Amino acid sequence: MPTSIAPRPATDAELTLSYHVRTKHSLKAYAAGPETLDWDAQPNPFREFAGAARMALPLTSDRLATTFAQLHEAGTPSAPLTIDNIALLLELSFGLAAWKEFAPDRWALRCNPSSGNLHPTEAYVIAENVGGLADGLHHYVSRDHVLEQRCRRTAPSQGPSRLWLGLSSIHWREAWKYGERAFRYCQLDVGHALGAIAYAAAALGWRSRVVEDADSRALAASMGLDRASDFSSVEAEDAELLLAIEPRDAAGAPPAAPEAHAAADQWSGQANRLDPHPLYRWPVITEVSAATTSEGHGDAEASPPCPPLHTTSDARAAEIILGRRSAQRFDARFTMRGDQFYHLLDALLPRPTLPWDLWRFTPRLHPILFVHRVEGVAPGVYALPRRADAEHALRRALRADFDWRRVDGAPAHLPLFRLLPTDCRGVIRTASCHQAIAGDSCFALAMLAEFEGLVRANPWRYRQLHWEAGLLGQVLYLQAEAAGLRGTGIGCFFDDSVHEMLGITTQEFQTIYHFTVGQPLTDSRITTLAAYPGRMRNEAGVLS
Repeated sequence: MPTSIAPRPATDAELTLSYHVRTKHSLKAYAAGPETLDWDAQPNPFREFAGAARMALPLTSDRLATTFAQLHEAGTPSAPLTIDNIALLLELSFGLAAWKEFAPDRWALRCNPSSGNLHPTEAYVIAENVGGLADGLHHYVSRDHVLEQRCRRTAPSQGPSRLWLGLSSIHWREAWKYGERAFRYCQLDVGHALGAIAYAAAALGWRSRVVEDADSRALAASMGLDRASDFSSVEAEDAELLLAIEPRDAAGAPPAAPEAHAAADQWSGQANRLDPHPLYRWPVITEVSAATTSEGHGDAEASPPCPPLHTTSDARAAEIILGRRSAQRFDARFTMRGDQFYHLLDALLPRPTLPWDLWRFTPRLHPILFVHRVEGVAPGVYALPRRADAEHALRRALRADFDWRRVDGAPAHLPLFRLLPTDCRGVIRTASCHQAIAGDSCFALAMLAEFEGLVRANPWRYRQLHWEAGLLGQVLYLQAEAAGLRGTGIGCFFDDSVHEMLGITTQEFQTIYHFTVGQPLTDSRITTLAAYPGRMRNEAGVLS
């Protein structure tokens, strides 16, 4: 049941901006999506490559002593680049955290969150001179914690051990449920994945850095996504980015991409079909994907001086990462401490450290907070400009009657402004598609992006802005978990209703993601099961 597409705009930038407008939800109508869902026919959440050699990976997160607080300290020693440590990196970034069961239903939870738990993001490993891992390209299957060898290099690699992670998106996994708006959610998921990788790498004394100026065709080739015969009659994958994984103290030069695959390299594997009977088609997703595949390079100046971020949690990093969940309901009577609130916001400020050191892009997203119950902070609407010059632009773009008063009691370096003292539980709940979690939490926020100018200059920035939003969300997820709280990302909101309440009348700023934090209420009817049941370690630590 295809949907119609308006005549193609004259430029990729106009197409991208047009896509954003047509996929806005409103109080009158939601963006185009399926009229019905057959949950028994949900697309397979796990891609596999039939015929590719598989390597079972060890599960060693229970041995990782690094605390969550140590992730932000420079003294964590860099672990050697070995297959066991790569397995740990994957376990803590893309691996399963648990299985859940309720009545006849069973579903997996992963370390990287996803809109609707649909998981469009796929992970690839490119290795050079890594002990125990063949040079070449490998695909990670989180369900089984295995690597599938997609391409073996025939010529030995020269130089030191090197590692890259490649990320791609299978748009149909999200579009099956969310229709045309799904491309947005796929990009938010990439941002969450970036954060998951950054924190997992930091636990090993490593850092991850985006490979800049990567041509979209070269990206696809590096992950084998351009091999049409390997994806015959199955859902395509859209190449997103490459990350270099390096010791934390590696030289500051921008990371290089791996060498291109040679003609003599040996390929194997046929991608599986995820949905044999799709009921809908959303061609506008293909259009906007093609319009946003240009290159991007860093534009950041030096980060403003901020005190180091001190996280006091003595919990093991692996426990925080594997314990992260999306809250389904919040205790509407709970009040969070003021110091917890300020720490969560402090963690969003740009610093030349985890996780903001993964790229060189100027911060372009600025949270607007809807505070409900925070000790010492009056209920109301607040702003957190993440750059000093953005404050002036926000003042011009938002309502003229906003107060813009610095918050008494906030850390001196935290640019937190009160805009309007009010009970905003009802309005943000309504604006977040009537979801109770936005009003029952301790606070919710909308991420305002510097939008039209960036997208017109380079449509690829549409993706990158959503990545930044997802990255902010991942920081909030993990910092909330470390504080004994819980967060939830909200991708469904009435875009222009939010803009209207803030006084935004142009596309200079647009809200692209919402998030909420509070005290979770658990559903005792749902059973939690081990992530990898039946996989036991022997005395040598090898899985059997």
